Amino acid sequence: MSTASFIPDQTEFDQLRLSSALLVVDCTATWCGPCKVIAPFIDQLAENYSDRAKVMKLDIDSNKAIAKQYGLRSIPAVLFFKGSELQETVVGVKTYEEFSQTLEKYL
Repeated sequence: MSTASFIPDQTEFDQLRLSSALLVVDCTATWCGPCKVIAPFIDQLAENYSDRAKVMKLDIDSNKAIAKQYGLRSIPAVLFFKGSELQETVVGVKTYEEFSQTLEKYL
């Protein structure tokens, strides 16, 4: 089973954003309970859309600058980028269907 990998730093984040046609980033933290609830959904997206989208995770404690850059005030927050531009931010616990429907809009 394919799971979403963590983006280690700003450099890798920028590279992924610029090189991926469609990038989904789950902004999370180890201490965040709701983040743990959606983690299996994000991993499922990574597996189901591996041929059409890059699905990754980002620890906001390790990447505060990125969280600030995108004005994240609460997590979980899932960012959807198309052509390196932020298209949509989905905040809070949602169903797998809601995440996949949002991703489908940008395919």
